[in-house]
Amino acid sequence: MRRRLLLKLALGATAMLAAPVGVSAAEYPTKPITIVAPYGAGGSSDLAARALSSTASSYLGQPLMVVNRTGAGGVTGSAFVHRSKPDGYTLLLSRVGSNGVTPALNDTIPYKYDDFTFLGLLELNPYVVVVQADSPYKTLDDLVSALKENPGKLSYSTSGPGTILNMGPQMLFNIARLGKDAAKMIPYKGGGQARTALIGGHVDFLGINLAPVMDNIRGGQLRALVVTTPERYDAIPDVPTAAEAGYPALETVVGWSGLWGPPGMPDEVVQKWAETLQSVKDDKAWLKMTQSLGSVPRILSPDETRKFVDNQYNTYYKLGEELGVRIE
Repeated sequence: MRRRLLLKLALGATAMLAAPVGVSAAEYPTKPITIVAPYGAGGSSDLAARALSSTASSYLGQPLMVVNRTGAGGVTGSAFVHRSKPDGYTLLLSRVGSNGVTPALNDTIPYKYDDFTFLGLLELNPYVVVVQADSPYKTLDDLVSALKENPGKLSYSTSGPGTILNMGPQMLFNIARLGKDAAKMIPYKGGGQARTALIGGHVDFLGINLAPVMDNIRGGQLRALVVTTPERYDAIPDVPTAAEAGYPALETVVGWSGLWGPPGMPDEVVQKWAETLQSVKDDKAWLKMTQSLGSVPRILSPDETRKFVDNQYNTYYKLGEELGVRIE
C-alpha cells in the first residue's frame, strides 16, 4: 500500500514537471528582451527599434536590447525571430519590406506574412524620392524625363529586390510606363547603406522612407522630389505631394514599423505588450523621437494591426502580379 502511494506521488510529481508552465502577464518579463532589427544600423528598422527600446523598458521593468540581423532584404532577421522560442524574449521590429512586400512577392522565403504573432503597429513613415542636392533633377518630372531619354542608364540604390526601396521606384516606372528596367537597381544591405551610396554619388536617386534621410534633407545633402502623403508634410513643407507632382498612385507606397513575435506566443504576453504599447503611445519621449525621425506615430492593437497588414500584403501582391515580378 505504501509502495503504491509513493508510486502515485512520484508519477504526480513527474506530471507536474512535464506540464507546460503558464506565463502570466504579471510575471513577464523576468529578463532582458531582444528586439531584432532585420536591416542595418542607421536604417528605418534600426531607428524605430531603438526609439521603442529606450522608452518601453521603463513600462516593462526590463531592458530591451536591439540586435541587427541583416541579410536578404530583411528576411534573415525575420526568419530568425520566426523560428525563435515563442516566450516573448525574442521579438521582431517588422518593416513593410521584410514583412509586407517580400512575402507578397516571394513564396520561397521561409515564412508567410501572417506567420507571426502581431503585437502592434508602431508608426507610419512617408516615402520620398531623393537625389543629391546638386543633382540636375529638380523635380520628379525632371527625373522621369531623364529615365525616358536614357533607359537603363541611371541607377538607384535599394536594400534588396523585394523591399519598399525597390517597389517605390518600380511603381513610379509602372505609372510612367517606363518598364521595370528603366534604371539599374543597386542592392545594399540596408537603408542606411543605400542612403550612403546616394550621398557618395554612387547612384543617381533613391526611393526610401523619410526617417533615415530626414537629417540629410534638412542638412542640404539631399533633395526630396516628392513625398507620399495626401498633404504636404510639415517637416519638409517645400516638397510636393505625389498628387501635386502628378503621380497620385504613389501614395499607396508608405513605410511602417511594427512589433511581431514568433508564432504561438501566449495570450498573456500578447496582452502585456498590447498594454505596454498603449502606454508608449502617450509617452512624450517616444512621440518626440518618432516624430523627429520623420515618422507618424500610429500604435494599433493586435487586431487592428492584423487588418492593416492584411491590406498591405494584398496591395503588394496585386502590384507584383501587375509588374510580373512575383516568385512562386
